[in-house]
Amino acid sequence: MEERNIFIVGIDGSHLAQLQTLPDARHYRFHPLFTREELKSANRFPVARLLHEGREQLRRFGDRIDAIVGYWDFPVSTALPILRQPFRLPGPTLESVLKCEHKYWSRLEQARVAPEHVPPFCAVDPFHADPLSVMTVEFPFWIKPVKAVLSCLGFRVRNHIEFQHAIDQIRRGIRRFGDPFNLILDFADLPPEVATVDGNHCIAEGLISAGHQCTLEGHVYQGRVTVYGVVDSLREGPAQSSFSRYQYPSRLPSPVQARMSEIADRVMRHIGYDCAPFNMELYWEADSDRIWLLEINTRISKSHAPLFRMVDGCYHHQVMVNLGLGREPAMPSREGRYACAAKFMMRRYEDATVQRVPTPQEIQTIEADMPGVIIELEVDQDMQLSSLRNQDSYTYEVATVFIGARDNAELEAKYERVLRSLPLEFREPVRPVPPPAAAASQ
Repeated sequence: MEERNIFIVGIDGSHLAQLQTLPDARHYRFHPLFTREELKSANRFPVARLLHEGREQLRRFGDRIDAIVGYWDFPVSTALPILRQPFRLPGPTLESVLKCEHKYWSRLEQARVAPEHVPPFCAVDPFHADPLSVMTVEFPFWIKPVKAVLSCLGFRVRNHIEFQHAIDQIRRGIRRFGDPFNLILDFADLPPEVATVDGNHCIAEGLISAGHQCTLEGHVYQGRVTVYGVVDSLREGPAQSSFSRYQYPSRLPSPVQARMSEIADRVMRHIGYDCAPFNMELYWEADSDRIWLLEINTRISKSHAPLFRMVDGCYHHQVMVNLGLGREPAMPSREGRYACAAKFMMRRYEDATVQRVPTPQEIQTIEADMPGVIIELEVDQDMQLSSLRNQDSYTYEVATVFIGARDNAELEAKYERVLRSLPLEFREPVRPVPPPAAAASQ
């Protein structure tokens, strides 16, 4: 097999190491097209630079380009079709990607073929003089930007006061996502009902947060939709708004998983998405036996990659790379070391300063003592948690722990041991002491 030149948009060391374990990796030459830090760590997403300098770097490459792929969300997922287009590489159209990634456009398309699985929704201009006056969704509801990352600026709203708080927060932060997203929209052919809802708009949706949440990992190849894994998503915190863990394989009943796969097939074929991976988040309400579609992402979930390796025997970067090369993907099933695996997200609910982080040696000792455990810190010594980027609206994610196990009981036991063993300490902010009440007059 001849060597293939594969460009990775937003490359980073940990995922490069995962890519290098793929079955045919010896035949792949992985090339960076910007790093994760360059694309995800700045105050503003550098979309203009990514599109201009990225295409120039690709054009100057002195050899054949066989694939341009990425595993990050915005801005990578939406930029890939634009970067591929001059080289006529396999991949979905920009419009089909935006029918997933633009939350309002996506709901319009979902409602056309699966209306029974879509909650009430409407577009919201947060800069309208009185945005509540044009709402068509009743309290309570979720409001979030039509394009954001990791639930950033997403709020559960129960009344007028919470709505105003959410709008104030959104007005302060939405342009970080909206302005660069508009640069992507400029490349697309938008229908009239979407053209007026740009990246600085929001979507409000009726609540569908009750029930069992999961994510389908799948792909579309030559019009055929395949779901190769279902991952459970467990939540915690205020309004159950923050993820506590992802667990694979799903413990949902098989008939429910089959119905979810049929919904994915119906929606993705309608959208016209092809030759690329996707993941789709859904809810199942056991009491009503109803399934709700939450959202669609046009990429593999990097959070799920170690879970597939632990249970199935291969990172699902395999799917991304094969499709990028125009091949039908092949994923092993249940050939890994463990029967189940989970990604646990360690969270804090209040701002604090990081007082102590474990040393690399301390982390290695914990991992060596518990096979199947991988610990990744999200914070540094002396960091203020409020300085973390791309957090949800209610918590701070301070570390992630990947665990493989024989069963759910062992999974829980290993995580509890990690919590007891990990020397990660915080210092709460000093709160001012209110002055004593004035003494009563004599």
